[in-house]
Amino acid sequence: MPAERDSGISIAERISHQLRDDIMEGKLPPGTQLVEVDLAADYGASRNTIREVLHQMGREGLATFIRHKGVVVRSMERKDLKEIYAARRALELQAINGDLPLQPVLLDKMLAAINAAERALAKKNWRSVGTLSLQVHQHIVAQLGSRLLNEFFLTLCAQLRLVFASEVDESLIQTPDWIERERLIHGLLVKGQREPAAMALTAYLDDSERTLMAVLTRLKNQQAK
Repeated sequence: MPAERDSGISIAERISHQLRDDIMEGKLPPGTQLVEVDLAADYGASRNTIREVLHQMGREGLATFIRHKGVVVRSMERKDLKEIYAARRALELQAINGDLPLQPVLLDKMLAAINAAERALAKKNWRSVGTLSLQVHQHIVAQLGSRLLNEFFLTLCAQLRLVFASEVDESLIQTPDWIERERLIHGLLVKGQREPAAMALTAYLDDSERTLMAVLTRLKNQQAK
């Protein structure tokens, strides 16, 4: 039987983090069944531990219980998207507008993610483009220097990935202009031009929310037919 603690975190936390990462990487799309017995076997954990994991995923808005089907990865709705973007604006803009000096190592990681996204785009690996874009914004939030806010933002990113998955053809939302705008924001931050960077980020988030809201609205209309 595995030890209850591994590298300072519980087995349930470790499994929760792995499943959240799998969602964020597009490996567990909305509607995927999270079968207790299978997860226990995959992770060498007790069923009680897996139940704890599934409850945690429910609290984080990543899973839900459906009658006759069990626990599944959640589908995001328009109200969820509004809440996600309200939280994104609060965290990302605070990271840029705040008084803390910008950490060069995080700006370097931001640039590395942007460059990797461009390479993924060239290969038409749309899922990777989306994952790397989320990483760009994780490095922005990391400028706040808060482990708790980093964890919260990772959950937001996993929820956002579930919105991405609502678009059957992800190439329609993972377009080159998003990467170009992220590169612009990065360049402004490197120059210390925080106010213009915040303005560019605000416009980016506004347009991103509108794009994804259109996806969810179209999906809802299709389901209503």
